[in-house]
Amino acid sequence: MTTARTQPDQREIDGIRKIVDAISEAFTAKIVGQRDLRESLLIGLLTGGHILLESVPGLAKTTAAKVLAESIHGRFHRIQCTPDLLPSDIVGTQIYDSATNSFVTQLGPVHANILLLDEINRSSAKTQSAMLEAMEERQTTIAGQVHRIADPFLVVATQNPVDQEGTYPLSEAQTDRFLLKEIVRYPSPEQEVEVMSRIDAGIYDTDHPSTPVVSLDDVLRAQQVVRHVHMDRALMLYASQLVDLTRHPANALPKQIAHLVEYGASPRATIAFCKAARAKAVLSGRAHVLPEDIADLAHRVLRHRLILGFEASSAHVTPEVVIDAVLRAVRVR
Repeated sequence: MTTARTQPDQREIDGIRKIVDAISEAFTAKIVGQRDLRESLLIGLLTGGHILLESVPGLAKTTAAKVLAESIHGRFHRIQCTPDLLPSDIVGTQIYDSATNSFVTQLGPVHANILLLDEINRSSAKTQSAMLEAMEERQTTIAGQVHRIADPFLVVATQNPVDQEGTYPLSEAQTDRFLLKEIVRYPSPEQEVEVMSRIDAGIYDTDHPSTPVVSLDDVLRAQQVVRHVHMDRALMLYASQLVDLTRHPANALPKQIAHLVEYGASPRATIAFCKAARAKAVLSGRAHVLPEDIADLAHRVLRHRLILGFEASSAHVTPEVVIDAVLRAVRVR
């Protein structure tokens, strides 16, 4: 027998806000700017979804993921993806122990709370598949034995949009498994100077880790509350209509934009909208979702799920242009 969901009251939301604010303070103590990155990572943490980051090197992606792990007292692992990386390097393998004359299971770095997959598109398709299976199933199988990955579990994968030589681009089915895709921008000159000041102060030294501010149990409790945040059926329909229009762009988009879309987003996009919008509502201190929550997430939910044709590339039309047109065409009913 299943029990009905109970919408959290404002006291519960305020309690989760304290957890989120503590993590945010730990984040901003080391990371300068990057408000959107912080929000996307928090949404991923609160929903149990995974985040795809795109940026050139040197924009503190590794530091951001490490600080997040330290702030929640979680285990952090970083994997530098290369073409010769094997699936066993990710999930683990069995090694022979001569002392006991038996094989011993050695779990791979995917068994972490926060996992950074640096330049995921440099690993082979076979290794990418192993990583994404672990992300989806929350478990690994070694020599026929299943090993669960601890909760909470957040994968932060990065891609470098500049250097594409020797890479294996993620397939559409693989990118679809990421809850959000965030584009990490360059800092402003003022922010860059602040980074220099923090380097001089030793804030980024290896012997200066972030202090844990919440526990893993706090994060798990926050995830339970986020799942119960109220989302009106009309807003679910709004999210679904946004996604549906990417599949049938000729129905409402201008002709010059509609013909550039080859394939729209899958139902995973609607699921991502509903999950992420609930987390965004909590970040704003609300126990209910507003239309603005969905609209604000549109770029991050849809940009990696739209497949544009060659004409879009030649005309320098980005997915964001199409998404903006979709937002203008769909209204909440």
